[in-house]
Amino acid sequence: PLNAQSLPASDNEDILVVGQHAQDTLTTPNATGSRLGLTPLETPATISVIDGATIRARGDLSVIDATSRAPGISNAGNPGNGGTALAARGFSGQGSVLQLIDGIRLFPAAGTITFPADPWMVERIDILNGPASVLYGQGALGGAVNVLMRKPDTQRTHVEGEIGYGSQDSFHVAAGAGGPITERLSYRIDGSYRWSDGYVDRGQSRSYAVSGTLRWAPTDTLVVTARDDYGDQNPMRYFGTPLIEERLDNRIRARNYNTRDGFIRYRDNRTSLQVDWTPSDAVTVSNQAYRLTSKRSWLNLESYCWIAAGGACTNGSGNTGTSGRILRTDMTGIVHDQTQGGDQGSVTLRTGIADGASTDLVVGFDVNLIKLTYSHNFGSDTQVSEVDPFAFDPGLITDTQGIAPRYRTSTNEYAVFAEDRLKLGTHVSIVGGMRYERDKIRRWSIDYPGGASTETFALDKRLHNVTWRVGSVYQPIPTVSLYAQYATGVDPLGTLTTYSTGQVQFSNAVGDQVEVGAKAVFLDGRGTATLAAYRIVKKRLLAQLTPTSPVEQVGQRSAKGIEAAVSLDLPYGVGIDANGSVLDATFDDFVSGGSSFDGNTPPEVPETLANLWLRWNATRSLQARVGLRYVGRRYSDNANSFRVPSYTTVDATLSYAVTPHFAVDIHGYNLFDRDYALSTYNNQQWVLGRPRSVDVSLRASF
Repeated sequence: PLNAQSLPASDNEDILVVGQHAQDTLTTPNATGSRLGLTPLETPATISVIDGATIRARGDLSVIDATSRAPGISNAGNPGNGGTALAARGFSGQGSVLQLIDGIRLFPAAGTITFPADPWMVERIDILNGPASVLYGQGALGGAVNVLMRKPDTQRTHVEGEIGYGSQDSFHVAAGAGGPITERLSYRIDGSYRWSDGYVDRGQSRSYAVSGTLRWAPTDTLVVTARDDYGDQNPMRYFGTPLIEERLDNRIRARNYNTRDGFIRYRDNRTSLQVDWTPSDAVTVSNQAYRLTSKRSWLNLESYCWIAAGGACTNGSGNTGTSGRILRTDMTGIVHDQTQGGDQGSVTLRTGIADGASTDLVVGFDVNLIKLTYSHNFGSDTQVSEVDPFAFDPGLITDTQGIAPRYRTSTNEYAVFAEDRLKLGTHVSIVGGMRYERDKIRRWSIDYPGGASTETFALDKRLHNVTWRVGSVYQPIPTVSLYAQYATGVDPLGTLTTYSTGQVQFSNAVGDQVEVGAKAVFLDGRGTATLAAYRIVKKRLLAQLTPTSPVEQVGQRSAKGIEAAVSLDLPYGVGIDANGSVLDATFDDFVSGGSSFDGNTPPEVPETLANLWLRWNATRSLQARVGLRYVGRRYSDNANSFRVPSYTTVDATLSYAVTPHFAVDIHGYNLFDRDYALSTYNNQQWVLGRPRSVDVSLRASF
């Protein structure tokens, strides 16, 4: 993060554009990969850290954009999942790549998460690759992403802000301040606003976010932190661009086939209270209580396909129409009214047991309650229209039913967990953990006979899971680690909070992973490197041998691969950050509707990924960065009939300190103006990435 050329400590604070040399992330304690506060070198798993200052210096506009620069992580977001879904190690979606805020898991509704709203509030992002169910519960077979928000500085007051304008009439302004109020009380407050006209017709977006934190340390051993975060987002009402004759036609690159009055809005509000008590060096007690409310709304015409000669849609939907036109269908209105609350507590004990041997043990509990009211208009008359691909009246939504509550659910999660590290001398340690989780989902249907709403109890589903992991770390020297780990995990079938009557007879999918790897710090801390090889197997997929046979929970898929990352600080202010991954993700045993998908690649899973950043601190006042992102080919369907090609984009940033407290940043995105699909929505409907763009920002820091 902002690895600058070596300067005296006092000078590091004088010039805004030059960041202090970052502490090596491999030797810094990290709470995401282990609840014991081990460093990544001491943890038998792959952990990546992206510093918030690096996110802002690179010009990443969203949390998912920053996260997908980590090893083995790719973007699988679209408007249907809140634009936040990720893919990791051959598995994709909110049900396989868990997302957390300050260590608290977010429970998706119908595969959707919409928080946090803005990277300005982010202190750093930790990514744990591979099964994380032992730490955080079901839904983390591919990995877990933990977003840690900015916290108060207890030593000095710091004020910062930025304002910028760029392509597509994009405007943003953000500011933050924090510091000590008294010797025992400190604060942090942040706010951010973004606006853009977007890169498709009627592509306007708007968002704002605010957060505030108070940290009170009444004694040297007790810290109480209260926090509130709010985000309000109106993202682009854009569900993708249909392919014409199975390819992207540049003539419709900026067309938006949604209606004129399409609507998307997300509002999230989180309040938390954390207490940390350290009565001695051997004992730590922590507890965090929280409440998160989410209100999400959609009303759009979502599906578009090119009608080929013969009158059939090319996306495989079976729809027909007039050849040469775009068929628009799936008028959908949905509202999520979700409340998530809970409490997580733990006690950590550190003791010596013999000469050169010691043990660290943490035990704790996790309790969550999620209430969801799901509203929709699925009974409305079908809205279908055919339009000229190049010039058309977008029209308006025709909703003959209206959006109203159709069912509600109550989901309780109770869990107890334990983790232990046994350190045997200075070179070897064994790390193990276990979690027992119990989930209870209840669902009520809401009907409107005679115009009045009535509720009918629909299901009561209970799930019990035990997950565990064990690994060993060998450090021949303090700066090198060799490790191996075996871990288990569970994934829900769909989304836990929207469990349906069709799923009630099934249990969670289960999986396990074997991973081996190496990590090293070298060149006196100026270089780090990691290498990992793994194999994950996921069982109990739903399968149907024929279109009329019963659905069984017998399928299997797997992924095996290699991930590597290296970071170097070289002489003359030059730095390199690079990572890459290669994997083979496969359906091993999967039959659905009488069709066998054995040997195919699961959808939305790129099997090759690479990221490269070159940094140059040319002078004390001038910095340049160039970044390359490569995403390999994917498929949008189980049969691998619809292929999404690979893409490479190049971004660049130039920063110049006009004065010690003011700097100008020029961010260039997609410099070679590559047309590419960030993700897909339906088989041949690509959610395209931002075209070549330039944003200019003025930053201030005091």
